[in-house]
Amino acid sequence: MFSSLYAGNVSATDPGAPYYRPRRLRRTPALRRLTAETRVTPDRLIQPLFLREGITEPREIPSMPGVYQHTRDTLRKAAVDAVNAGVGGLMLFGIPEDKDPRGTGALDPDGVLQVALRDVVAEVGDATVVIGDINLDEYTDHGHTGVLDDSGDVDNDASIELYAQVAVVQAEAGAHVVAPSGMMDGQVRRIREALDQAGHQSVAVLGYSAKYASHFYGPFRDAVESSLRGDRKSYQQNPGNIRESLREVELDVAEGADMVMVKPALAYLDIVRLIADHVHVPVSAYQVSGEYAMVEAAAAKGWIDREHIIDEILTSIHRAGASQIITYWATEVAQRLGR
Repeated sequence: MFSSLYAGNVSATDPGAPYYRPRRLRRTPALRRLTAETRVTPDRLIQPLFLREGITEPREIPSMPGVYQHTRDTLRKAAVDAVNAGVGGLMLFGIPEDKDPRGTGALDPDGVLQVALRDVVAEVGDATVVIGDINLDEYTDHGHTGVLDDSGDVDNDASIELYAQVAVVQAEAGAHVVAPSGMMDGQVRRIREALDQAGHQSVAVLGYSAKYASHFYGPFRDAVESSLRGDRKSYQQNPGNIRESLREVELDVAEGADMVMVKPALAYLDIVRLIADHVHVPVSAYQVSGEYAMVEAAAAKGWIDREHIIDEILTSIHRAGASQIITYWATEVAQRLGR
């Protein structure tokens, strides 16, 4: 069967030579582990967690089975479980009871996300990286990521001033990293200035630098009870654009971003690779709610092998160049990898 492949004069280093048999290194699980070029490890994973104001029991999110809106007690437990599994980071989101046009709950030192940050940092300290999401969409009654001007458009400059205030209150609540996700021009520079002026030079900024106007976000909007009507295409990126992502990332790095992010992950692996090849800061990828929900729905029907699909997708994201992966499976996968 193989004789024709090896006919003629070939060297021992030629991939077509009889001496080279790639299958030798695939023969056993131990050999495959030993020679793997890419391997996801727990410390590369970031677990998103949600704190919901005004509930006494955790609520499972219907479109994201296995993911919960937490109470303060269950949030602390989830954080400890993640740390014990070796997860590299926790990204926290707050869901307030009340909203208003300016999203003032995001700026309140005693607002839901600041409570979450204080609780989690008090529970786990520096055993993992605690990240606060900077956005106003959970807190505004119109559901946009910033404040609106008189014409109903998002006011870029007014919004980034609020982001700067949010960054400071999150830093004071204990965040190790703040992550502005609003996709406003100049947001990283203004946040970096505000943090430095407030004495929080050690707090890092993870920019949502290449965030696309994606239809994969639907279940997340259920999770945070978004009030959005319409879309965010005027400030999130066109899914067909590539060079724009590189410009956005270069601007964020120049403005002081310590890390950058591509969101979503799976449909944008080419963007992850492009950015990883062009910048010299860590690149994160957010495996978003729609990606999670599709796998869980197919698994519930028995159509796919759930664990192997999860592992394959995470490996693909890491292989594309992501230094960190934000995923709703972080704790589960970390626990499994540790067995």
